[in-house]
Amino acid sequence: MKVLSLSDKTFDLVYSPAARERFADVDLVLGCGDLPYYYLEYLVDQLNVPVLFVRGNHDAKIEYAEHGERRAPWGAVDLHQRVVRQNGLLLAGFEGCVRYRRGPFMYTQGQMWWKVLGVLPRLVWNLLRHGGMLDVLVTHAPPRHLGDRPDWAHNGFWAFRFLLWLARPAYHFHGHIHLDDRSEERQMQYRATTIVNTYGYLESELELEKE
Repeated sequence: MKVLSLSDKTFDLVYSPAARERFADVDLVLGCGDLPYYYLEYLVDQLNVPVLFVRGNHDAKIEYAEHGERRAPWGAVDLHQRVVRQNGLLLAGFEGCVRYRRGPFMYTQGQMWWKVLGVLPRLVWNLLRHGGMLDVLVTHAPPRHLGDRPDWAHNGFWAFRFLLWLARPAYHFHGHIHLDDRSEERQMQYRATTIVNTYGYLESELELEKE
């Protein structure tokens, strides 16, 4: 399965008629935050594949446009605090980053612990029903000490690290950490999970052992 993941920065290539041909073989789109709603809506229209997203700390609660206000990208699935099955994959998602100032879509470490613990019953159900808790985790912020940064605004969440340890998803896609240096690594491995910083946009072939 081929996934197009995006976060934090828009690109003309993605927001253009060329996207239909350029990403014609993509099966799923994952928005990892800090992207305009219209940008994700465009991919819904152009690619005609499922688009799932979480919000970042720079997203607006309401986005105003020519055709009215948006509270979410039309046609896309909000993954925040949800566990869903899509294209045969078990996915969960969490929006936002560590709270470092006033504003929406920011949470303390304790608040995110409660949000993560709140999805555990569904993960247990997945284990009983499908033989595994989770295939793909989608967040804006990274896990703590796994691709995050030392400054407060770019710390990761401890609860995400716990979730990777417990649910053992094959992949974790996140944004929030800008990679302006091309030499910086996008991926790292933590136990069973490949953690992917999807800053900008990235095409990934998912390799999962599914029955």
